[in-house]
Amino acid sequence: MQNSYESNNFSEYNRLRVKNKNDEGKTMPQQQIACPQCRQPIVANIELVFDVSSDPSAKQRLLSGGANVAHCQTCGYAGQVPTPIIYHDNEKELLLTFFPPELAIPVNEQERIAGPQIKKLTDNLPPEKRKGYLLNPQTFFTFESMIERILGADGVTPEMIKAQKDRVGLVEKLITAKDDEARKALIQEDQSLFDEQFFGLFGQLAQAAAASGQVETAEQMKSLEQLLLDETEYGRNIQSSMKEMEAASQSLKALGEGLTREKLLDLILDAPNEMREQALVSMARQGLDYEFFQILTNRAEAESDAEKRKQLEDTRERILNYVNEIDRQMEARLQQAQGFLLSLLEQENIAAATQANLQNFDQGVVQALEAMLHKATEEKDEVLLAKLQQVVAVLQQASGPLPEYELLEKLIAAEGEEALAQVIEENAEKINDELLKTLGGIVAQSQGHENELSAQDKEMFERMEVVYSAVLKFSMKKNMEG
Repeated sequence: MQNSYESNNFSEYNRLRVKNKNDEGKTMPQQQIACPQCRQPIVANIELVFDVSSDPSAKQRLLSGGANVAHCQTCGYAGQVPTPIIYHDNEKELLLTFFPPELAIPVNEQERIAGPQIKKLTDNLPPEKRKGYLLNPQTFFTFESMIERILGADGVTPEMIKAQKDRVGLVEKLITAKDDEARKALIQEDQSLFDEQFFGLFGQLAQAAAASGQVETAEQMKSLEQLLLDETEYGRNIQSSMKEMEAASQSLKALGEGLTREKLLDLILDAPNEMREQALVSMARQGLDYEFFQILTNRAEAESDAEKRKQLEDTRERILNYVNEIDRQMEARLQQAQGFLLSLLEQENIAAATQANLQNFDQGVVQALEAMLHKATEEKDEVLLAKLQQVVAVLQQASGPLPEYELLEKLIAAEGEEALAQVIEENAEKINDELLKTLGGIVAQSQGHENELSAQDKEMFERMEVVYSAVLKFSMKKNMEG
């Protein structure tokens, strides 16, 4: 027999399913449901279908635990609402279903719920993408096993998942420790645990806590972050790197319009350590072209002292490695952006898919779109061009300024360091290379023209330099954290 909790949950889900039958598979408007813990009425967004093929952001929502989350003001419950889940990824040939055991939904009812949704998913696919996996959905009895299957398709092994769970457990121990002395003791037990993966996870959890309204947890993690930066070797390295990035920025700014390849090379060769060297390379990548490396090679060949020649050759090798890594990351971001755009172009209603994913159009995606438009025009690919223009039309119709300029306005308007830091934290996911390039370009406009600027423009550019410095520090810290 079902207990009353199970019966009530199933009835509650069934009520929502019937009430929203026209919205099945979509993120529903907030609906009133019973709190899973105290049974008092609460509101929550309920999402049943996670179709990565039509909504690339669906996967992240599911994996991050940000979907189907509810908060109860009565009992303090904060967590996921038990909800059936259908996950689809055409590229990986995954069709997965999960029905929470606490809902005690009978098998025949599970089939009745999943059947129409799977048919809809199939109908939305072009004929050439309708493969055999759609006829044999995999059913999972635990949420964790379904997540493992999704991650497994991405090459994430059970051992890697266990390591990540261990890191989560360590974060929980640190948060619940009675005081900072107890936290320091935990840190000293094994410094090797606090590596790039740990800091990357910590940053993701902190952002998730802030985004989901867990104010107390977010504040605890903010305080804990500084402790980790001060007390762990990796954290101290992050802080050192941030200082070197700031110093590199100042040295490049001091040269202004007088910056040449020769002077850039001198800056790199005079760098006091490899961190400064790497910082200069990352900030001046565009100047590290064939001519730059030819100048460096000529210097090495002209050096009569064997030891100094070896130092120059070693420096050239390090710079090449830095540049190759930067280019590799840029290429990976470009491919990701192109993959996102291609997934939109495969949809039956491209305009609707674009509208639903406007939040994913950062500068990198826009640049990829421009490149695809240019290529389609050159190759006279009328079919592709027509599809791309549908995406462009939606972007043009979207109201408001471009996301990076909207954020710039907020950053400039922030009064004081604390307010500026808060705006940056609240928009952490928007702090990227494109924003830094935009800021850097604006700052560069003032260099060498200070005497030509009005008092108002000088004040604006000075403010922009403060914003650029703060965003640069945050970006470097985020990159070091993974």
